[in-house]
This record gives sequence, C-alpha cells and structure tokens, in this order.
Amino acid sequence: MDVSATLWVLTIVGLAALIAVDFFIGRKPHDVSIKEAGIWTVVWIVLAALFGFGLLLFAGGQPAGEFFAGFITEKSLSVDNLFVFVLIMAKFAVPSQYQQRVLLIGVLIALVLRAIFIAAGAAILASFSWVFYLFGAFLIWTAWKLIQEARADEQDEDWEENKLLKAAERRFGVADRYHGTKLWIQENGKRVMTPMLVVMLAIGTTDVLFALDSIPAIFGLTQDPYIVFTANAFALMGLRQLYFLIGGLLRKLVHLSYGLSIILGFIGVKLVLHALHESGVHVPEISIPVSLGVICGVLVITTITSLRASKKQAAAEAAQGKSGDAPKDTIDV
Repeated sequence: MDVSATLWVLTIVGLAALIAVDFFIGRKPHDVSIKEAGIWTVVWIVLAALFGFGLLLFAGGQPAGEFFAGFITEKSLSVDNLFVFVLIMAKFAVPSQYQQRVLLIGVLIALVLRAIFIAAGAAILASFSWVFYLFGAFLIWTAWKLIQEARADEQDEDWEENKLLKAAERRFGVADRYHGTKLWIQENGKRVMTPMLVVMLAIGTTDVLFALDSIPAIFGLTQDPYIVFTANAFALMGLRQLYFLIGGLLRKLVHLSYGLSIILGFIGVKLVLHALHESGVHVPEISIPVSLGVICGVLVITTITSLRASKKQAAAEAAQGKSGDAPKDTIDV
C-alpha cells in the first residue's frame, strides 16, 4: 500500500487529536466507573472499525483485511498485558482515582516505543528477507513457552522493576508519597520524581517486553508499516478503558494463554511459509481471510471454554466450602 507523507501526517495528527480529547475528558482524577469504561471501549472499537472500513473503501480489501487481522491480534495480545498492569498498580499502591491518568501516559510511552520498533522492523525486513525465518521461529518458540507456562499454572504474583527504571530511580530519587498528579517535586532542595512518574514509566517500558512478540506477530500478517502502526495505535489506545472494564474478568480467562499460544504459533508458521515462498520454494501461503478466521475463532472458543471452566471451578469450590462446614452439634461438643 502506497502511503504518502501527507497521509502519515494526517493520521498522526488525527490520533493525537483523539488522544487529546480522551485526555481532556478524563483530565480530572476520578474513579472510572464500569459505564464510563464501557462507553470509551465501544468508542475506540468503533473508531478502529471505521478506520478499517475507510481502508476498504479507498485502498481495497487486502489492506482492510490486514488491518482488522492485525488489530484483533494486537488487541488479544494486549489483554495479556493487563495482568502485568494489575501487578504494577498493586506494587506501587496507585490510588484508584489516579489509575486512569497513569494508564493514559503509560500507554502513550508504549506507543512511542512501539513506533520505534515498527520502524526498525520494517527497515530490517525490507533489507533482509531471511529475518522472516527468525520472526517465525521466535513466535513458534514463544507459543511453546506460553503452553508450558499454562500447563505449569505459573502465575507471577509479583512484578520486578527493570534495570532502566531502577537506574532512573537511583539517578533522580523518588518521593515517599504521591503528590496528586505531579510528576516532579522539590524535596530538600532537590528535584525528585514522584511515584506517579515512576509507575507511568513502569507501564510504558514494561510494554516493550510484550512488543517483542506482538510486533513480529503483526508483521506476520502484513509488512505494511502504516497498517502495523495504526493497528497497534488503536489496540493500545483502547487498552486503558479495557483495564477498568474487564479487570475483574481477567482471572476468569483461564485458557487465554492457550489461545494466544495457538495464535502466535499459527502466525509463526505463516511467517515461515512466507519466507520459504520468498526464497523461491513452492509452498502454499496462508491468506488474510483465513488468518482472520483462525484468530477470531480461537479467541471465541478460548473465551467460551475459559468462562465455562471458571464457572465449574467456582461451583466446585462452593460445594467444597459447604461440605467443609461442621454441623452445629459437632462444634458444641
């Protein structure tokens, strides 16, 4: 897809305007209600759908299909990010009224870092087609790792700061408490960071780790940097509202890791087939409609089986709790 510099500028300006509106509406610290989160989640999904239909109208079915496949993939992978965001919020004891501000700035940092990753990835793929083999192998390995972790039922109950964040804290110092939405304060004559800035940096820089699998995954669906960037932007900008909307539902998605591993493995195979095709080997390539169908089907099945498994587990725990109650006569004795 041939994208002019003007279209790039208009797209970035449009996204910046949407982000500014989102920031202006939520500029006052407050507890985000389920209703507010639900409305904004729908708004960002509708905006993404409108953008995709715009591509369909002006660029054709191929770019539109690639965008929707990329958006759904990035959205599903970003849900996994929310588990870590919950741990970060708990570790830094972020007051509930400030969490929406933390997530907004943190996601903006993540978007800028991902844009750099996307530009670098596009440049590398344009120069070295064999990198598709590396991306494909990495995604297949990541898929296997997710399955192993899911089978082992490994749940990280703590989150460790990365080295970059620790270095920033040592260099500038951190205040001992929150000071509203301020990012810097004067303390004993020295300018220090507030916990608000630290947690924003934590959200943004931690997302880089997730980008290591999500960026290769979307490049497996499309090699168009414009579609890769816009799909990531719409997926990330709706992540803040999704955090408040399904925060309590996250632990019920017990099969999410299996679903994500299937999607990553599928895209990894698609990348390897594409690399073989580029090398002159006559192998079938997986089309975008097939990719879109597999991704959507896996997510639907994973959600249904997760909710059923959670319901059965809750019923079993309730039954065990009732059977564990001792009769009153026994207690008296």
